[in-house]
Amino acid sequence: MQTLWAERFAQRTQRMKSSAVRELLKLTELPDIISFAGGLPAPEVFPTARFAEAYQAVMDKVGAKALQYSTTEGYSPLRDLIAQHSTRYGIRIEPDNVLITNGSQQALDLIGKVFLNPGDHILVERPTYLGALQAWNAYQAEYITADTDGDGYVVESVKTQMRSGPKFIYALPNFQNPSGVTMSLERRHALIDVADHYGVPILEDDPYGQLRYEDEHLPSLVTLDSQFRSTDGAQYSGNVIYLSTFSKTLAPGIRLGWIIAPVEVIQRLVQAKQGADLHSGTLNQMLAYEVASGGFLDQHVKHIRAVYRERRDTMLAALDAHFPEGVTWTRPKGGLFLWLTFPPHMDATEVLKAAVAEKVAFVPGTSFHADGGGRNTARLNFSNATPEHIDEGVKRLARCLKQLLATP
Repeated sequence: MQTLWAERFAQRTQRMKSSAVRELLKLTELPDIISFAGGLPAPEVFPTARFAEAYQAVMDKVGAKALQYSTTEGYSPLRDLIAQHSTRYGIRIEPDNVLITNGSQQALDLIGKVFLNPGDHILVERPTYLGALQAWNAYQAEYITADTDGDGYVVESVKTQMRSGPKFIYALPNFQNPSGVTMSLERRHALIDVADHYGVPILEDDPYGQLRYEDEHLPSLVTLDSQFRSTDGAQYSGNVIYLSTFSKTLAPGIRLGWIIAPVEVIQRLVQAKQGADLHSGTLNQMLAYEVASGGFLDQHVKHIRAVYRERRDTMLAALDAHFPEGVTWTRPKGGLFLWLTFPPHMDATEVLKAAVAEKVAFVPGTSFHADGGGRNTARLNFSNATPEHIDEGVKRLARCLKQLLATP
């Protein structure tokens, strides 16, 4: 029976793989496991009381409408709130430039559905977000990778890869998942110049932009592109498509993200979304608007930053204190992750096996490499565990590494 069904699957399913992170999250259900594996927000920062109040307010004011079908583009007041928030950062966005999606993961899928033909190339960072690779594998995309360093994309490497004619450049400029690295302002300008020169659009994925714990905010690529084109206040119609989400600032369970793009792109994405799910949940959108409005979101983000800054600092201090020589890591200025690099001879999947035996988990780095590299790398998440668990988990992982390094 299994063979019979296997013969009926479409060819595109041959490229579809289970998410390594989603599989590793099952480890969190085991007793005494300290997990640095998922990109989970801290549940204690979820504004549960605010959501309870918002739910009652929505039910009292527009209960029947909240339970009804709605427009594909999204709840108008929520789109307007996103547009106004974007305007604060220097780019004129109208609600017509905004599409509400079921998390930014659906946004990635819709981008693939609208833009990718089988065999199209996408330029990605080395490493890059594995959820994007998972979304686009279903559309039979091919990947070309460019080097990165502590300032993000190495622009000369990007220029070299332009000869392959990518359909678009995928970038996570703020506290990148998985590395935690932030693209410098100079590199952002250079990337926009290269993209414009070769006529290749940029897909900017920015789920963590508001979660900065030190230094000044850097303008987004979509903002810099708008300035580059000197639109003089006209509605945005540039070369960058921007994605973000409420998952890291409100709660991932409401599954709400958004796309900002030129109107003609939004219209095509709306058609693709209609075929997928008609629209994102009406009630969830109304709840998100009710929760985020009135200045609450700005204040809540400040609280999240304080909690995550402490956890990042705790992890960095524990790594400095306990990790053996030969292992290096990034020092992110925001976001949820940092990136480990083991000695070249070590395999992170083997380290993970030893780590799980010590009741600690992480994600091996190979999953984040479109070219199959990164076998001696790993991603650690610091947002979900308490400071006490972070310190203990790093100690456990350090013990594993010291034992493995001491083994001939």
